[in-house]
Amino acid sequence: MLKYFDPHIRTGSRSTDDYQKMAAAGITGVIEPAFWQGQARTSVDNFTAYFDTLLGTERLRASKFGIHHFCTIGLNPYEANDLSVADEVLKILPRYLVKDGVVAVGSIGYQDITPEEDRFLAAQLELAKQFKLPVLMHTPHGNKLGCTSRTLALIREVGIDEHMVIIDHLDLLTLPLVLESDCWRGHSISPEAKMSEQRMVAMLQEYGTEKMVVNSAAGLGVSDPLRVHKTGQVMLDAGFREAQVEQVVFHNPVDFFAQSGQLDKQLVSTLLPVD
Repeated sequence: MLKYFDPHIRTGSRSTDDYQKMAAAGITGVIEPAFWQGQARTSVDNFTAYFDTLLGTERLRASKFGIHHFCTIGLNPYEANDLSVADEVLKILPRYLVKDGVVAVGSIGYQDITPEEDRFLAAQLELAKQFKLPVLMHTPHGNKLGCTSRTLALIREVGIDEHMVIIDHLDLLTLPLVLESDCWRGHSISPEAKMSEQRMVAMLQEYGTEKMVVNSAAGLGVSDPLRVHKTGQVMLDAGFREAQVEQVVFHNPVDFFAQSGQLDKQLVSTLLPVD
C-alpha cells in the first residue's frame, strides 16, 4: 500500500469520520498550518488559545485514529495589518516555535502586499532563520502572480536559504516563477484553488516530480481530505510508477518538513498504534 502525507490540512475543522477515512486511505501524517479562522482575532489571547489547540487537542485527536499530527506556527497575512494585535503575536512566536510538533513557521505570506505585511513577513523569515525552521509560504487567490513574485524577492532580501521555503497554492502561472528558485513547490488540490487532480498530474507530466508537493488544503469550505490520496491514484492511472507517486505524495513533503528536526521520516512511515 502506498504511503501518503497531507502537508496542509485544517483538521480542526474536520470530523472524526474524516480522520477514519484518511487513515484507511494510507495517510499516515498531516500538518495543520496556523492561519486565519474566517474572522479577525481581537487579542493576542485568541492566538495563544488557538496555538495551544494545534499543539494539544488536535494532536491528541489525530493520534486516536493513528495519524501523526504536526503544525506550523505563524502570523497570517490576513491579520498582519492589525498592528494592535500583530505586534503582540510576534512577541509570543518564539515561545511556540520551540514546541514539540512545530515543523515550520507559517502559514505566512502576502494578501495585499501592504507595508504591514512586508514588515511582519520579513520579521517571521528572520525568526525562521534564527530557529532553523522551514517556512510555509501562503499565496492568495487574487494577484497571485504579483504576490508570488514579491515573495521570492523578499526571500532573497532576507537571505533565508531557498531550500528551507515551500511556496504553497501554486498554479500554472506561478509555478514557472518558483521553478527558477530553489524553493519547494506546493499545490492545493481543491475547488477553491481551482486545481483538480487531473490538472496537477498534467503539471507533473510537464515539470517532473522534483520538490513537487500536493496537499488537500481541506478546511471549513468545500474541500476533500482525501485529495492527496486521489491525486496519487490519478498519477497511477496516467502511467506514473508507484515510486514516482510516493515521491510526490509522501517523500517530498516529509523530506521538506523534516528539515525542522521535529519530523522523523521512519516514524511517520506507518500509522500510530491506536489504543
